[in-house]
Amino acid sequence: MAVRPLVIVHMGYPPADIRVRVGDQPQWFRQALDQKEELHVVRPFLGEALPDVRAIRGAVISGSWAMVTEREGWSERTADWLLALMAQETPLLGVCYGHQLMADALGGTVDYNPRGSETGCQAVVLNEAAQSDPLLEGLPAHFHAFLSHAQSVLALPPGATALGASELDAMQIIRYSPRALSVQFHPEFTPQIMRAIIESRSERLAEDVDVARLLADCVPTPQALSILERFAAFCRQTEALRESVK
Repeated sequence: MAVRPLVIVHMGYPPADIRVRVGDQPQWFRQALDQKEELHVVRPFLGEALPDVRAIRGAVISGSWAMVTEREGWSERTADWLLALMAQETPLLGVCYGHQLMADALGGTVDYNPRGSETGCQAVVLNEAAQSDPLLEGLPAHFHAFLSHAQSVLALPPGATALGASELDAMQIIRYSPRALSVQFHPEFTPQIMRAIIESRSERLAEDVDVARLLADCVPTPQALSILERFAAFCRQTEALRESVK
């Protein structure tokens, strides 16, 4: 029997200079998971059809250089699909744009963060509710993660719980259901990817921050990465349980 894949929903190419240097989101997720997963990539921004929600073991909604509030047709189509995915109780992880899209689709508020944008390696602080979350338990209360966003989740959807915050964003991690979670930061980023993004924006960033310091602070973020790894393991476990009760 064919193995149902873990799907990476690719939400738009990076700028050309970044893509030349470090590739794009599907490559980043494959590298982060050390290619141990049966991965399938779908690109709704190119008009590709999203898969039948019954035919996959789980999905990761990637980051993007688009904005959720632009209401692109391919993005809205993906939002409808992820609601169907949640109704099917299929494991779902949103990352950055995916984090915002999940919150928006479920009735939260997404817009430009009035406290400012976040770029680089920043501290994430877990709250008490995070200590019992299956993807977060055992992590230190403070850990570092790579961030690159201007918009944020400003209000939670009904029934959702915020599990972690950064200095400027109170909703860095959101739990929606036992099988659906999202993170504003990028667990799939390496220091090399983050540096490429910072250098791509260096002239604009230099107006507000010390770019040299941002670049120097780009170090591995194993705790953030572990959340992605745990999600992949959760998808495998959920699939194994499904097969055992057939």
